[in-house]
Amino acid sequence: MRIIVNGNEIEVTGQRVLIEELRDRGLHVPSLCYDSEAEHQASCMVCMVKDVRSGQMIPSCSTFPYEGMDIDTESEEVADMRRMGLELLLSDHRADCEAPCTIVCPAKIDVARILLYLDREQTDRAYTLLASAVDVHDLPCNDCKAPCEKACRRGSVDKCVDIRKIITEISVEGQNSKPSTPNTKLSTLNSKPYFSSKLGRYTDTEKKWLREYYAQQSHCLHCACEGKEKCQLRECASDAGIKSSRYGVASHQQVKVQIHVNGQLYYEPAKCIRCGLCVYNSKNGFTFMYRGFDMQVVIPEENKSKVDEEIANLCPTGALFVRKLRDDE
Repeated sequence: MRIIVNGNEIEVTGQRVLIEELRDRGLHVPSLCYDSEAEHQASCMVCMVKDVRSGQMIPSCSTFPYEGMDIDTESEEVADMRRMGLELLLSDHRADCEAPCTIVCPAKIDVARILLYLDREQTDRAYTLLASAVDVHDLPCNDCKAPCEKACRRGSVDKCVDIRKIITEISVEGQNSKPSTPNTKLSTLNSKPYFSSKLGRYTDTEKKWLREYYAQQSHCLHCACEGKEKCQLRECASDAGIKSSRYGVASHQQVKVQIHVNGQLYYEPAKCIRCGLCVYNSKNGFTFMYRGFDMQVVIPEENKSKVDEEIANLCPTGALFVRKLRDDE
């Protein structure tokens, strides 16, 4: 079977969906609701291509080629349609990719990861990460105007985290105890210009809940997404050159609610884009609730034990993630 792609004639089997045929020929076609090894339904509209003959945009993840098909995958019109799909998904995705404190730190310290180690009682790892970024004997925090504390989301709830004081205490304690360096690759900030999602403002109800729930040692809200390393939504938004969604944040899901599913598997509804991959590929596990714009993906309590951690590999965002207590897990 022969079809035309971007003006060039190619031969395809006709037995596979269009997105597979295109990818096999090195054509970049993004998608968030599709996995070649899993059941899916077209929903994200990020894999759109144009049928040149009809002028219609079609989802390549659910369309099979036919003899003489003529499609466009790379025009600005197609790119705009995919970008619009992404922006709509981002408007329903309420999360911070990176913690504001880390983003604004002039010394490039991974503040968020250090505070996470502290609250998980891994002070030696916090110190090692700090020492890999700066000279602990001459901390830049001492003369810093603390943009991290000004950007701290906790400040909009009650009082910002005392980051400089915490960093100093970790430095002093670490130098006194002389911890050994863990035999793992430490996390560093990625230099690639990644898209960074913003969760928007907290409601009064959320502020009350956050004050009560995040009362651990540092008082940090741990804004950074634990699933960001594998987030396809972020990758697609970055590749599309999106800096912010033109539609803002429209989701009303309560922020930072993390539901324990099974083992180390967690589900954060505010990050869900309702692609349905976890629903279609878990038997008596995840399910849809409500319809239309009110539709949500939920996990009934009685279904949690039936869901395996592997389902997180299908999630295109950080909504489903396996919590790692250590970097080497």
